[in-house]
Order: sequence, then C-alpha cells, then structure tokens
Amino acid sequence: MTPIDFIVLTGFLGSGKTTLLRDFLALAEAADTGVIVNEVGQIGLDGAILAEGGETPVALLSNGCVCCSLGSDLERTIADMLSRRQDAGLPPPVRIILETSGLAKPGPILRSLAPLAPLGMRVGVVATLDCTRGASEGSFEEAAAQWAGAQTLVVTKRDLATVAQVEDTPRLAAGINPTARLIDTDDRQVATLAAFSLRTKASLGGSLRRAEAVGLRHPRISVVLARLDAPVAWNALAEWLDNLAGLCGERMLRVKGLVQVTGSNRPLLVQSVGTTFSAPRPFAGRADNESFLVVIVRDAGVAELSAIAPVLPFRFALLGHDAPMTRNHSVG
Repeated sequence: MTPIDFIVLTGFLGSGKTTLLRDFLALAEAADTGVIVNEVGQIGLDGAILAEGGETPVALLSNGCVCCSLGSDLERTIADMLSRRQDAGLPPPVRIILETSGLAKPGPILRSLAPLAPLGMRVGVVATLDCTRGASEGSFEEAAAQWAGAQTLVVTKRDLATVAQVEDTPRLAAGINPTARLIDTDDRQVATLAAFSLRTKASLGGSLRRAEAVGLRHPRISVVLARLDAPVAWNALAEWLDNLAGLCGERMLRVKGLVQVTGSNRPLLVQSVGTTFSAPRPFAGRADNESFLVVIVRDAGVAELSAIAPVLPFRFALLGHDAPMTRNHSVG
C-alpha cells in the first residue's frame, strides 16, 4: 500500500503558509488531503479560513506552539482522522498536512511522530520563505530553524517584492539551507503543486552542487561540508553523529548526506532535522562512492566539528557563504 504523505508546513509569522495551503486545497490534486492546523492561542482563525467553503477535513489544535506542547495530542488527532475515514468506508488519505504556528521548530514536531512509525508515513518538511522580509526574517531563531530544517523551501510574495529582493532570495536560501529543494517561480500553480509533492525524485548530487554554491552569509548559521575519502565503520560514524547532536543540541539544525561505510556496497543516506535522525538506509540513487555530510549549525563551525570524537578522516569546508569564507580543515 502506498504510504501516506505527512507534510509539516512551517514558516515564520505572516510568511504565507495559510495562503499557500489554501491555494493547494482549491486544486483537484488536493483530493484526499487531511489538514491539521496548530496555532498559538485559542481562536483557530487559520483553520476557519482553510475550512471556509470547502470539504477538506480540518482538525484544529489550539494548544499553543506545536513544538513544545503538542506531544501525544498530534498522535491522537492523526489516529482519529484515520479512524473516522475507516469507519466511513474510505481509504486512508493520500496526504496529511500539518500547518504549524509561525513560532514552531520542525525538529521537535518530527520527534513527536515517533509513536506513529508503524504507519510508515512518508514525512517531509516544507517551509515558506517570504522574499519581502528574507534577511530580516532570517535573523529570528525560529525562522532560521524552519528554513534549515526543511527539505523544500517555497519562495512567497514574489509579486510584492522588489527586483533586488527576488534576486537575493536564492542566495539567502543557499546560505541557510543549500540542500533544500528551492521552489522559486512566478507561476503560482506550479509552485503550489510542487510544494506539496514529496514523490519527486531528487539527486543528492544536485544537493551537493547546491551546497557548494555561493550564498548570503548568515551571521549565526554555518553550513559545513564534511567529506570522507574512504569508507568508515558504521559504529564510529554513529558515535560521531551522536556526539555531534550532544555537542550542538538545539544549535544543530540539519544534517544530510551520503556516507560509504565498510561492508556495504551502497552509501548510507543520513538525515536529521534538529537532533531527530531518520533511520539510515542504503541509497540507490548514486553510482559513485563519494561520501559527504552537509551540517547546518547555529553558533558553531569548523573548529567545533573538527574536535568531535571519534576522530574520523573528515575534510571540512565552510560553505554557503561568500567565496573568501570557504576553507578546508583536515582531521586525522
């Protein structure tokens, strides 16, 4: 059976999340979509806007910021949504979209989904990036965490932005999350459909090339590319990743890459949002044996990462910044 797509739609306050979602729900492609809305406060206006004039089932979670107080409430809401469809003789929805509050960070949300692992949902994080407020919005810790933790970044409000703002937005995105798929187009329908599709095949080679592109430097976020020239033992890599999460804590925003481990013919796909790691799995999308990790951290950099035990033969480079900032650092 095809797994349910579970899409965490995040983005800073006023960045266009509800508009993007409402545009999608108006399309025929949005059939069999369930929506969960989490808002700060008890009014639930976004949910009312989404439900207006439509038949999409909308569940409201008005218990405050999803990242700190949702917990089992999300689990119960999803279970109830699936149970109601089953009782009505309907199959599970094609997708469930959780629209978070503008202050939510995606990492803790994904961690709260752990009890639902038996459902085998395909999970993705989509974040809106308001190009009229890009650089100033990115100075907020919550917005930076949302962008860095997303697999897909959707540029919003292009019609209200200046030419300079539109041109700077891809560089801003590359400086904060060079591994994300960037949806940046004036065609609103194309952008809307692409935003909520998790089934588009993506090459990590493309992500790596994007990681090495020049981006606008963020004052607190570092994008570090760690390369490995030879396979490493999985136990050593797992310990290094665990110590990375322990060292950085909430400062760790995203990890993504392919690592060739000893005893495996295929590289392992390693991914995390915040300190929440997906289960590593063999990756069949690449023929070469190149190993790399893209690590996005706040208030840390090459020096801190190079000191993490155990010592692995990483070559570190600081990326996503202007060319003079890029440098290599060898370990071991």
